[in-house]
Amino acid sequence: MTPNSKSNLIRFLQDELAISAASLQVALKHSEQDPGPLPMILWQYGLVTLEQLEQIYDWMEAA
Repeated sequence: MTPNSKSNLIRFLQDELAISAASLQVALKHSEQDPGPLPMILWQYGLVTLEQLEQIYDWMEAA
């Protein structure tokens, strides 16, 4: 994921799904230690629902 697409994803998470900055910071910190797709990390740590995870992947596919 390019830095620009990552910032667009973060903007989408905050604006459309109302994911808090604190939740995103937790997920980003974990992604540094255990690399993986940010949406999956958010879901694994209970920061997004399965429905939100599907919305994220739909958005990523369309972007």
